[in-house]
Amino acid sequence: MSFMIQNCGFVLVKMDDYWTSSVSVEDEFEKLVLRMNPPRVTVDNEADLKATVIKVDSVNKSGSLLEVVQVLTDMNLIISRGYISSDGQWFMDVFYVTDQQNKKVFDDNITERIKQSLGPKGRSFRNFTRSVGVQSAIEHTTIELTGRDRPGLLSEVFAVLTDLKCNVVVAEVWTHNSRVASVLYITDEANGLAINDPDRLAKIKQLLLYVLKADRDLQSANTAVSAGHTHRDRRLHQMMYADGDYDKDDTVCGRSEPLVTVDNCEDKGYTLVNVRCTDRPKLLFDTVCTLTDLQYVVFHGTINAEGTVAHQEYYIRHTDGCPISSEAERECVIHCLQAAIKRRNSEGIRLELCGEDRVGLLSDVTRIFRENGLSVTRAEVTTRGTQAANVFYVIDASGYQVKNETIEAVKKQIGQTILSVKDDTYSDSSPQQTGKFSLGNVFRTGSEKLLYNLGLIKPDS
Repeated sequence: MSFMIQNCGFVLVKMDDYWTSSVSVEDEFEKLVLRMNPPRVTVDNEADLKATVIKVDSVNKSGSLLEVVQVLTDMNLIISRGYISSDGQWFMDVFYVTDQQNKKVFDDNITERIKQSLGPKGRSFRNFTRSVGVQSAIEHTTIELTGRDRPGLLSEVFAVLTDLKCNVVVAEVWTHNSRVASVLYITDEANGLAINDPDRLAKIKQLLLYVLKADRDLQSANTAVSAGHTHRDRRLHQMMYADGDYDKDDTVCGRSEPLVTVDNCEDKGYTLVNVRCTDRPKLLFDTVCTLTDLQYVVFHGTINAEGTVAHQEYYIRHTDGCPISSEAERECVIHCLQAAIKRRNSEGIRLELCGEDRVGLLSDVTRIFRENGLSVTRAEVTTRGTQAANVFYVIDASGYQVKNETIEAVKKQIGQTILSVKDDTYSDSSPQQTGKFSLGNVFRTGSEKLLYNLGLIKPDS
């Protein structure tokens, strides 16, 4: 379990007992080459009947494939087919994409965004550090948490942040193999800005670490302070990998397992990786991200996900130019790719909460989940202006299928008009309500024991 504070804006390198900024000669040479040979991106809506064809040609650099895939993923595009080739100093990628409605894409920003990601200023995917903690920017402070998962953990985390006068504006939570990783963007309740007071940040670290430990995960608890900036989804993969969630699998038996094979092509000097699993959004990013962070380079590849099953084929080498050389390394790649695929799998019933945002909203909602015996397996929290758009995947904390009566009770407490269920197995038998619903006067108890133990409330409050 881990927790960290960061400040972003430029690269910091630790030299003995101090931090110093660093720009390598290699970086400057890379920038020069990119200026002389800028990336070429074409978006073609005529070449295919059903999809938009995006072609990218550019000077090859470390992480180029991941950067292109991340741009397409961040734009919520569905990649149905793809071809990758990056031998030598140049690479070419071809992707067949559609929007969320399976229609062609007519967005003029695609070309420019891909060019920016590959240009001299594109540094969104540089992996500065693996330490975990809190990162302060102008708009928000980033909190990163990893530890052992348990029912009610997310509720306790949000309760602590609320009582420390912190507002959660964005959050993403993954659980896998009894572990949890979370990235949260918080602001000061008073002014809506990042929290920069060292004493206050230290208190946040201390109390959240206390919640994460919970007398169950003491040996792996640690804190760190460092600098860096990494894309949120990539950071979550890194955090769960560092936490060892790929080591063994405690997931339910009988569930469809991603099929991953790794074989050496001795005549060509590559390692061939094949992935076959149920298709889902962001699958390509998850596999490419994992291979990149494991220090492998994809030289050739094909992607086919035009049906419900996705098939990915990669010809890879380690960054030192060698294929996989041992059985242990081969097994590690298989387990890491399987874990990366399953981390984002949506286990449980999908609940969507949309309505007016306010401080403490997440604390109240997750407390209601906990009090009704629900456990959150994944969460996506977004704030757009004054509106909250949150998604939770919940299961029965006892391991049984969530009953419709439980969902009805939760909807009644939170509000029928702001909480909706997106699941084929759920049938809504409740009468529809109209009008606005306020969460402000519903909850004030629920986490008192935890907050009392943390010293955040007095015995007589």
